[in-house]
Amino acid sequence: MPVTEILMYIFLFATLFFQVFILLTFLDTRKDLFKKRNFNISKFPSVSIMVPCFNEEKTLAGTINSLLALDYPKEKLAIIVIDDGSTDSTPDVLTQFATNPQVKLYKKENGGKYTALNFGLERITSDLVGCLDADSFVERDALKIVVSYFLNDKSVDAVTPSIIIREPKSIIQKIQRAEYYGSIFLRKMLSYLGAIYVTPGPFSIFRRKVFTDLGNYEHAYNTEDFELALRMHNNSMKIVNAHEARVTTIGPYSARALHKQRLRWTFGFLKNIIDYKHLFGTHNGALGVLVLPSGIIALLTIIFFVSVSLYNITILSINKIIALQAVNWKLSSPSFSFDLFYLNTDASLIIGIVLIFMTIVAFTYGRKIADQKNLLIGEFILFAVLYVFVAPLWIIHSFYNLLLAKSTHWR
Repeated sequence: MPVTEILMYIFLFATLFFQVFILLTFLDTRKDLFKKRNFNISKFPSVSIMVPCFNEEKTLAGTINSLLALDYPKEKLAIIVIDDGSTDSTPDVLTQFATNPQVKLYKKENGGKYTALNFGLERITSDLVGCLDADSFVERDALKIVVSYFLNDKSVDAVTPSIIIREPKSIIQKIQRAEYYGSIFLRKMLSYLGAIYVTPGPFSIFRRKVFTDLGNYEHAYNTEDFELALRMHNNSMKIVNAHEARVTTIGPYSARALHKQRLRWTFGFLKNIIDYKHLFGTHNGALGVLVLPSGIIALLTIIFFVSVSLYNITILSINKIIALQAVNWKLSSPSFSFDLFYLNTDASLIIGIVLIFMTIVAFTYGRKIADQKNLLIGEFILFAVLYVFVAPLWIIHSFYNLLLAKSTHWR
């Protein structure tokens, strides 16, 4: 058996194992997942939400207004806006909130998102503290839902929400909306496994002691949300997902913008994994045995299959051209016929079909978990057809940057 075929089955088996494990987790927890919960709160803890921003003139007002509209006692909620040296009209947008007692406005020299967050942390004394990216918007009941998770389980140190792409217009954004439904499903299953490995910028909320005990945000290759989650796991802190709390975010509009974002995410994931390689192993449960290794394997699998496919296509094309030239081929209308005898029953094809089916399950239930009514079929088809062409680009680029010790940038 050729080495490439052996590697193919190894990668397929690893991918199938992860998918089956997640599916079994879903089957085991589905009753808890869909049961009705009571989010009534008798005693509200104080909460501070930081909004770091740099050149967000188009979306910032909507972000702040969504926070002001939260169903939460105003005297218990503070909104900390940190302008990280914006050069557009962001300061002018902020003037409309200057007299609002709930909103505190700060401006500092540009230093990156993590410096803006740390600037805010130094001015916060509330029980809970969170972050909301300046291109994201919270639903009215999101904070009460998140807070109830803290109140119902004193061991919880951080809570993440469900994140949905907001009003997608371009094909790239529609692909992301389908992708985010799958991510909602996966993040909830990882929550049950105690293996959430990222606390995303859109509305992740923490107990204040997370920062007093572990320190502030770090640069972390422009992926401070990855690093903080791994640091929390390194110190046996608990991260859960409140799937009922929904946040919408504006996804990159173009393929170029998406590439930059995912290049930063993937490169940051790889670098942080290297820094926290000691988390691998049975001592960290599903995170160390399943989730982190599967993340690396998934990236390598994509690179492997893209490389093999390109090689096979190239060889096939060359051979076909040679054969056509040998018989003096001329263009004519092709005729097609179908015979079950020629149906491919190779094991790799069957495994691929099973993986596609499980992916559809993840997208479908992710949409159901997020309580979304919009039709997903068209966006899922776009995702299935186009994502396989664009995702390998930033994955290969990330490994290229890793090997050459190049860094990534926010914009």
